[in-house]
Amino acid sequence: MNFFQSLIALQVAGDWKINIVKETPDRLIVSVLFFNDAIGDDARKKVPPILLKGTAEELDAGFFETIAQPIKETAQLFASMEQFLKEKEQAKIASQMEKDNILKMGKEKTELQKNYEEAMKKADELEALGKFKEAWIKVPRADLYPEHRETIHKRKAELSDKFPVDLFNTPKTEEPC
Repeated sequence: MNFFQSLIALQVAGDWKINIVKETPDRLIVSVLFFNDAIGDDARKKVPPILLKGTAEELDAGFFETIAQPIKETAQLFASMEQFLKEKEQAKIASQMEKDNILKMGKEKTELQKNYEEAMKKADELEALGKFKEAWIKVPRADLYPEHRETIHKRKAELSDKFPVDLFNTPKTEEPC
């Protein structure tokens, strides 16, 4: 197998920088840097190059056997970094969605509380004017405000006790025999 076929045979995603320097007339220093600029994590920049020293014959004989495992581990590290960044981004998005939902629910609850308070205030105003039936109608429904259920039932009962007596609500009195 030749050099480039051996590179392809490693089946790793990334880029290569290979520098060759003559240390002496018959010895070489080979620096192999495997990197992947597509990874968003700056930790990828801290991966050091692999340094090999030897004669041309020694490097020919053991170059790929020496770099194969470290290159595969580095490629796996890059894949893990990328996966981590994707999951982190998904968690961030999910967290933002959760915050938005909490804010939305808080806003809805605040709006609901405001509506409750306005309805109760209107009922108080109508009661002060002696309009007990209208006030009773303005008291909000208990099923819409379960946290105020007792207050609502009590308020409606108080108001209905103040309704004027009419033909259909006239209490029966016993007539003397």
